[in-house]
Amino acid sequence: MISNTTKKPSLHKIGAVSHLSGVPTPTLRIWETRYDTFKPHKTESKHRLYSDDDVLKATLLKRLTENGHSISSIARLSHAELNDLLQKQNAANPKIRLTSESGGKVSMAIVGLALAGRIESKKFTLDFQHSDIRVNHIYSSLTQALSSPPPKKSQLLLIHCNSLHAGVQVDIHRLAEMHGAQQVIVLYNFGQESVIDAMKRCAMMVRREPISDADLADLINSLLLIDSTQMPSGLTPGVLIPPRKFNDMTLMRVAAISSSVLCECPRHVAEIIAQLASFEQYSHDCLNKSSEDAHLHAYLSSVSGSARALFESALEMVAKHEQIDLNGLSQ
Repeated sequence: MISNTTKKPSLHKIGAVSHLSGVPTPTLRIWETRYDTFKPHKTESKHRLYSDDDVLKATLLKRLTENGHSISSIARLSHAELNDLLQKQNAANPKIRLTSESGGKVSMAIVGLALAGRIESKKFTLDFQHSDIRVNHIYSSLTQALSSPPPKKSQLLLIHCNSLHAGVQVDIHRLAEMHGAQQVIVLYNFGQESVIDAMKRCAMMVRREPISDADLADLINSLLLIDSTQMPSGLTPGVLIPPRKFNDMTLMRVAAISSSVLCECPRHVAEIIAQLASFEQYSHDCLNKSSEDAHLHAYLSSVSGSARALFESALEMVAKHEQIDLNGLSQ
């Protein structure tokens, strides 16, 4: 009984597959009958039901055929093979590549096939005109993700789970450690309030489904540097906002020793970082609580996080000039 109830939400009628993937229903039927692209489940009344894997596969096939691939050559590839092919083509073709001017890339792993189908759609990627977001891995579930050590780590984890409880929370933390992820976004259908609050305190973005593509794009954009072209050299490996380098105690210690040097810059920069970090967290909390004004709070979070990262880099320069041991102050 439990097994059957967990599978039902993952099955879709052909009209739903068409809506989610953007592939017309007649085209889906041709791909299935002529190329054996899908193997839908058939009910006793002979109705076809398609899986989340089929939705993702249809989405990827649409992207690739639009970019010149013949359906006959790619129809029987798995969704993982199709995704690899799409990523290689995006990297080689500047006309379809979403490239940041600095050349930075955000590597992302997605847990949930239906969620991956949304992210891989051409309509969704139009929201990221200044960032190159590369999907490294697609997993059907947390269980699969945890059992498959990643050959490439991902900076950003995007996870969908039906039920968010303490066990899932532990799994998400484990997966974040496996990938060395800087940021985690979790979408859920049902969840325990205590678990959700705990994850938010760990700086994870947690939102309940349903969430629109626009709101999801806002969540992702809130974690991206607002202008990666102006980042100093230490911030160029990716366009994802890095986590805080200095906690409040370290910043207080820096501000306290500023009177012993000629320049007041250490104190001023430390105070600015503390204020920006507080406002960044405030914007994050607003974005986490509600979808109202989500676009505004996503922008404010991105601006404050980007500025905070810049000033942290500036503090390191000031500390070097004034011979302040930041590592010693952080202990």
